Amino acid sequence: MTSTLDRTSSSAAVGVEGTSSHAYDAGLLVLRVGLGLIMAAHGAQKLFGWFGGGGIEGTGQFFAMVGYPSGEAMALIAGLSETLGGLALALGLLTPLAGAAVLGTMINAMAVKWGGGFFAPDGVEYELFLAVAAAGLALTGPGRLAVDRFLPVLRVHRLTHGVAAVVLGAVVAGIVLLVRG
Repeated sequence: MTSTLDRTSSSAAVGVEGTSSHAYDAGLLVLRVGLGLIMAAHGAQKLFGWFGGGGIEGTGQFFAMVGYPSGEAMALIAGLSETLGGLALALGLLTPLAGAAVLGTMINAMAVKWGGGFFAPDGVEYELFLAVAAAGLALTGPGRLAVDRFLPVLRVHRLTHGVAAVVLGAVVAGIVLLVRG
């Protein structure tokens, strides 16, 4: 006897219900590229001062002002996490780790903005959404339209990779917040 789930998944795979498994890959591609490029642009603001950003020096001063030690070093770490994590997400390269980098950075961003409410411009809704999207991509994987498909270990995404990456991102973010004190 075939369950409803079995029939639905096999029907969807052959297009009987109008949705192929490739539709999920296209949706994940759009999400990855959108989130990845947004994060890379934020990183470029911190690293290079592009798009009206403060560069390492200006971002470092801000980080020092909000309690991070070695503001410029933290600006470099945040900028690299956002830029490299974002570009890797856009490409679907090492997707679980890229998602973890973005997640960890956004956890710290939420901690800095905490107390300003939930909604923009002072709240954490934007950062929370970016964190949730990054965690979701780390857990689901990049889909078939990704560089990860050419890497033997990540060719087939496993939930354990995603869970380990999300935990890693959250733990590292927590450690950085403890250093912030």
